[in-house]
Amino acid sequence: MDTTGQNRNRGTAAPARTSGSGQDTGLPAIRIGLVGGTVGMLCCVGPTVLALAGVLGAGTAYAWAEELYGGYAWWFRLGGLAVTVGLVVWALRRRQSCSLGGVRAGWRRLLLLVVVAVVTYLVLYAVTTLAGPFAR
Repeated sequence: MDTTGQNRNRGTAAPARTSGSGQDTGLPAIRIGLVGGTVGMLCCVGPTVLALAGVLGAGTAYAWAEELYGGYAWWFRLGGLAVTVGLVVWALRRRQSCSLGGVRAGWRRLLLLVVVAVVTYLVLYAVTTLAGPFAR
């Protein structure tokens, strides 16, 4: 505030969120990792959610999951990877750091993203695999 009672910084934008080292920590790594891992496992998660919602019977959901995972698992995994890469590029472009320097500055967040995506995929795989025998 100046002596007239007006704020001199009225037209300035809010500063970017940074860590103590001055790096931008705004990349939503956990959310992007969760979405990517879930999309990669939609072949099994989709029928499971439909069965839990009462749209499908458990046996039908199990048969769909077996068919989708057996024949199309790699397509779902590639779709999860594509969604993850697309969301990372989108997030980096929003922060105007979609360059090699921006990637180097945020490598820890990108590593966290990969770990979250892989763990999400593995947890969903384990849950749907363990729930499978109960649907038969």
